[in-house]
Amino acid sequence: MKVPFVSFVPMENELNEQLRDAFERVFSRSWYIDGAEDDLFEKEFAIYIGVKYCIGVGNGLDALMLCLKALGIEEGDEVIVPSNTYIATALAVTYVGAKPVFVEPIIDTFNIDPSKIEAAINEHTKAIMPVHLYGQACDMDPIMDIAKKYDLKIVEDCAQAHGATYKGRKVGTFGDAAGFSFYPGKNLGALGDAGAVVTNNKELADKVRALGNYGSDFKYHHIYKGNNSRLDELQAAFLLAKLPLLDKMNAERRRIANRYLQEIKNDKIQLPLVPNYTVPVWHIFAIRCNERDRLGAYLDNEGICTNKHYPIPIHLQDCYSELGYGMGAFPIAEEISNTELSIPMYYGLTNEEVTYVIDRINSFK
Repeated sequence: MKVPFVSFVPMENELNEQLRDAFERVFSRSWYIDGAEDDLFEKEFAIYIGVKYCIGVGNGLDALMLCLKALGIEEGDEVIVPSNTYIATALAVTYVGAKPVFVEPIIDTFNIDPSKIEAAINEHTKAIMPVHLYGQACDMDPIMDIAKKYDLKIVEDCAQAHGATYKGRKVGTFGDAAGFSFYPGKNLGALGDAGAVVTNNKELADKVRALGNYGSDFKYHHIYKGNNSRLDELQAAFLLAKLPLLDKMNAERRRIANRYLQEIKNDKIQLPLVPNYTVPVWHIFAIRCNERDRLGAYLDNEGICTNKHYPIPIHLQDCYSELGYGMGAFPIAEEISNTELSIPMYYGLTNEEVTYVIDRINSFK
């Protein structure tokens, strides 16, 4: 049996008519930027997340960068980020001139460890950027308490967590602002690059919108040195077509994940921990194995595609060599990088395929 790591085919087949209608709707208007589709998607996504404002932007990295820029984070400032995350989190900090400061995760949840944050705070610290990695919420209460104690801003990185909840409340509603990615592989994905910022602060929302539109509050009037990062009409229309299906797709991911959690029984495999404060949406189902590379090769030989998230931690990437970190600086992130393996997880994965994945993992010796 062949089991892909991800496939868009089941979802796209289900939404074929709606996606084609979305294209025709945009094409017939001959209006491709800042139009009716973008306006409606922003309203609908804000309602879905439970915030007052949503601003469509070009991609998830831009969403995070614009949040920081709008909050006044700049050169000389420091922003706390998890040591275990995709590089976009750190790049957003770098792009505003600030320094990313890494804090280790809880190894079983993969998310930032709140108990380690306070030790990383100094007079230069201006914000914390918790990442709801793999679709599971961070423990936000202690993070919020620390931010309040030290008067720090919070920007949530929700790139992998569309619809995930913390104590019954959707992620993206806790911080000063949050960034979402709609990269095609996300739980809510466009048919190209796209992203959004959400917030309950009107002043911040207006600033993000202006910054993403060349710093302009109205045509040819520029109040900031801005960027060009806008959600185009076509991607907004595709996202509008997919949004009503998101909860159904997330529920199916949870069903698949629950089978993995209950039925994978192999002493060589460490399964992710799901704390009782979160309902994950399982953008990625990450297991750990001390023989990760051998396991990956074995599964590949059995027709099961896997991935590694992420094989080189940020502090050991060449582009961040100026930070001066060497091997062993963040041992938990390094252990995750050396042992994590992502197994198939997507809407439309059949019961037979899930059973096959489980059986093959359980047969790994």
